[in-house]
Amino acid sequence: MTIAKPPFDDGFLLRSDPSDPRLSAKVVGIDHLGVEVTTRVVTEKPLTLYLNRQEIVTMMTIGDHPGLMAVGYLLNQNMLHADDEITAIDYDEDLEVVVVRTERETNYETKLQKKVRTSGCAQGTVFGDVMDNFSDIALSPDARLKTSWLYSLTHKINTAPSLYLEAGAIHGCVLCQGDAPLVYMEDVGRHNAVDKIAGWMFLNKVKPDDKIFYTTGRLTSEMVIKTVMMGIPILVSRSGFTAWGVELAREAGLTLIGRARGKRFVALSGLDRIEFDGDPTEAGGESPRHRRKSASEDNS
Repeated sequence: MTIAKPPFDDGFLLRSDPSDPRLSAKVVGIDHLGVEVTTRVVTEKPLTLYLNRQEIVTMMTIGDHPGLMAVGYLLNQNMLHADDEITAIDYDEDLEVVVVRTERETNYETKLQKKVRTSGCAQGTVFGDVMDNFSDIALSPDARLKTSWLYSLTHKINTAPSLYLEAGAIHGCVLCQGDAPLVYMEDVGRHNAVDKIAGWMFLNKVKPDDKIFYTTGRLTSEMVIKTVMMGIPILVSRSGFTAWGVELAREAGLTLIGRARGKRFVALSGLDRIEFDGDPTEAGGESPRHRRKSASEDNS
């Protein structure tokens, strides 16, 4: 992939827009001293996904980039194949429905009967056969993560305009290449943010082999599975790990890095991809604004 000229001043090719009035609302209340305050809260609305004529799922989402999220969801649930041709994506904002139409006839009635709720917030769902091909996925052994890239990415992502900084109560995921963050998606569920990026990669024919995936949320089994399903060899988080997430990462050969804040990080899988070329003493610390939000919202 050749990185296109970024349309945003902060270098991103695509990101959620914190100034979009549809994504958050102002609410009046009182604080701990009884003083009236006005605060912003993120929106949450249902979106029902159809694949051709079949209803698949209703998701709770902030509502931006519904087509990307729909395509990514279907990909990560093995309902879309890498060689599928999408003939149309129809979105009706009033009906809160998105329909993905494919040239291939589809019927997932049996598949939909077996599902597992994941540990992700907003009740993420994984259907029964999503792990069938997990052990067959080969992640690029040539991918690299330089620590200088990691320090640079953490700073760029933490200082980018975001709904997280404006309203909180939201998760973010970022697709990166080298030290450049490319696509920054946010949503009330981290699985939704992942799916938006997966959909963007599929529709833009972006190869995953040299990409890095960054998330603000925990490194759970769901996050590891979705990253591996997308073929991305490196997963980074500012938050912590779950034991099954680490186990699956090691099984897949995924480079798994957590607690990445300022100059610090912990790597628990895929250590051979890491190149220590950055000086930790020169890495900036985490911004006070992020530290305040982290204290109240991390691991949610």
